[in-house]
Amino acid sequence: MIVTTIVILLALLAAAVPVAAALGVLGLALEQIYARFPLSLAMGELAWSTSNSFLLVAIPFFVLLGEILLRSGTAERMYAALVQWVPWLPGGLMHANIAACALFAATSGSSVATAATIGTVALGEMERRGYSERLFLGTIAAGGTLGILIPPSINMIVYGVLTETSIPQLYLAGVVPGIILASLFSLTVLVVCLFRPALAGERMSTSWQGRWRSLPDLIPPMLIFFAVVGSIYAGLATATEAAALGVLAALAVAAWRRRLTWRVLREALEGTMRTTAMIMAILVAAYFLNFVITSIGLTALVNRFILSLGLAPLELLLVVIGFYLVLGMFMETLSMMVATVPIIIPLLIRAGFDPVWLGVLVVLLLETAMITPPVGINLYVVQGLRPRGRIDDVIIGAAPFVLTLVMMIALLILWPDLALWLPRTARG
Repeated sequence: MIVTTIVILLALLAAAVPVAAALGVLGLALEQIYARFPLSLAMGELAWSTSNSFLLVAIPFFVLLGEILLRSGTAERMYAALVQWVPWLPGGLMHANIAACALFAATSGSSVATAATIGTVALGEMERRGYSERLFLGTIAAGGTLGILIPPSINMIVYGVLTETSIPQLYLAGVVPGIILASLFSLTVLVVCLFRPALAGERMSTSWQGRWRSLPDLIPPMLIFFAVVGSIYAGLATATEAAALGVLAALAVAAWRRRLTWRVLREALEGTMRTTAMIMAILVAAYFLNFVITSIGLTALVNRFILSLGLAPLELLLVVIGFYLVLGMFMETLSMMVATVPIIIPLLIRAGFDPVWLGVLVVLLLETAMITPPVGINLYVVQGLRPRGRIDDVIIGAAPFVLTLVMMIALLILWPDLALWLPRTARG
């Protein structure tokens, strides 16, 4: 049963079937082969219960928030301001890419939106300043992954719904690892440029006057972040209500800068509908697949197989990490998360691991999958922004950051308090 499931899934993905359709077809195939009664009759109820979740309503709000910041020019002004503060470092603009991704991640909740937004405003600077194309593209692809780690994060909402884990606790747990990972990305750029100075690009000159003048452009994203995350931790709003508050704040910023036009609103709403439809299609298909594999006994079979191995908790954790690293090469991250978390996370929780800590670990593994070929979604997002060139350039440029992510995963295992200290402190 396990082998059949894996073979069908890989065959569908190899045939370039869209992810949502692949998960749905896999569920129908398993039903036909193994089910004793027609499980597909429950698809309507599953689709309704999935899309009717109050927590999942936060997803279109966070997508809309990022779209408004992009369409209104707020993200472009933010990037230009960050450029003023980092030109003295070797590889200056590449550090600005990572810093801009981290700051935009604190408002958008999506890695794809983060990579696409910062890539849109940064690629023109790459050509003008003579940077190494590969490493520059790698910083955008890797920096974009911060979108699902630094709160607010769409993937953390999905994880919280799947595992019944507190969303505010997950958000708190992502703050310190997010800051550390952004710093490690920047350190990776620094080390590469010190060993290969030719990759560092043209060193820019700026002044303190220019830096102080740029500060007002950094304030709106930070205010939106504090409005969203602060309202959650202050107990004033749920994650969904805070996401709606963030949209209002973004609209206010766009109006204040006289950029809130009907065209901006139309483009932001169209982009939000496309992205939300894709996410919800994946979620509905993945929930149906989970229903099928539970009903035919595949979940129990996997659990028995893993328990029969007699692994110690750390050994089990390492096997799961290896599983995600391999699976991430072939499967889109959100669908991988929805398809595997309900099966694997309960096993790890029974082995004694904290569900909040596991949420951060899973997100880090998803981040790694986003820049791991051949299916790393951020690689294709960045490649899609270029007028020319092959995707090999993006893959090679992102390779050092895959090692950085593996290092971050190791640090999280060695020091779990990197994720758990802030939630524990907040609980008092």
